[in-house]
Amino acid sequence: MDADDYFWIPTDPPYITTRPEAERVALMEQVFVPREAWVLSGSMLGWGDSIVARCDAVVFLTLDPAERLRRIEVRERVRRESGPVDEVALGAFLSWARGYDEPSFQGRSRTAHEDWLATLTCPILRLDSSLPLDALRDQVLAWAPTS
Repeated sequence: MDADDYFWIPTDPPYITTRPEAERVALMEQVFVPREAWVLSGSMLGWGDSIVARCDAVVFLTLDPAERLRRIEVRERVRRESGPVDEVALGAFLSWARGYDEPSFQGRSRTAHEDWLATLTCPILRLDSSLPLDALRDQVLAWAPTS
């Protein structure tokens, strides 16, 4: 599951309207939490603590800031090819993305994620996501804690 699928209400264009926190959590509780096993990707920083508390482990992926921005810009270029784009919203998003690694950046940032990770009681695996997907998968499977 992807946290963004619960955080955002589906719109066209996407990522315009956020779903209220109580609705996000209720939807997650209904759709995947009852399953025996599940994987959730994305950030739950500042919301969804009741879901995070059910996690057996957290995998935290990092990436060199320049490469992270390059990947984001490529992804956004592909999105622009599929239809009209709100250039103001795109500019604001890219500006936010550039600030993520700056310690003084307000909001969802690397510093905020590190602070959040420090509050967790479950095991945390840190991986460099510049590695090939197969290598990342193999590291997770080799490490995966048992519940």
